Amino acid sequence: MKQMLFVTAGLAVIVLSGCAPSQSGSVYSRDRVGQEQTVRGGVVDSVRAVQIEGTRSGIGLAAGAIVGGIAGSTIGHGRGSAVGAVLGSVAGGVAGQAAEQGGTRTNGVEITVKLENGSLVAITQEADATVFIPGDRVRIISGGGGSRVTRY
Repeated sequence: MKQMLFVTAGLAVIVLSGCAPSQSGSVYSRDRVGQEQTVRGGVVDSVRAVQIEGTRSGIGLAAGAIVGGIAGSTIGHGRGSAVGAVLGSVAGGVAGQAAEQGGTRTNGVEITVKLENGSLVAITQEADATVFIPGDRVRIISGGGGSRVTRY
């Protein structure tokens, strides 16, 4: 029974960590489809690779605490088992949160664009197959609480 809970909690972390929405310039969430957005033109001034930190939804923490608690409770008997469960829960929670953050961390790009009016803006988005090079003509699409850079 304890092994089944261990496997179930581990699978929950793996499955749910894949639920984070994409932040690339090429992927739209369902709620942004059909919304009017503002488009501005410009030229890429610079591009810099960045790391987009992983999520902290609490799923990794909870799953890790459950698994750690179950594993820790198998140590000793009586009070030893209870202490093992508590220590296992704490250690498992910390490890689960770190695993969630690491598993959802992505590569990104910070794209600085010189707009047609001469001002500079920088937008960070997930890296995808699109490569931006200084001098490329691009458009910035803004709306729905965010902006993205795409090629013309």
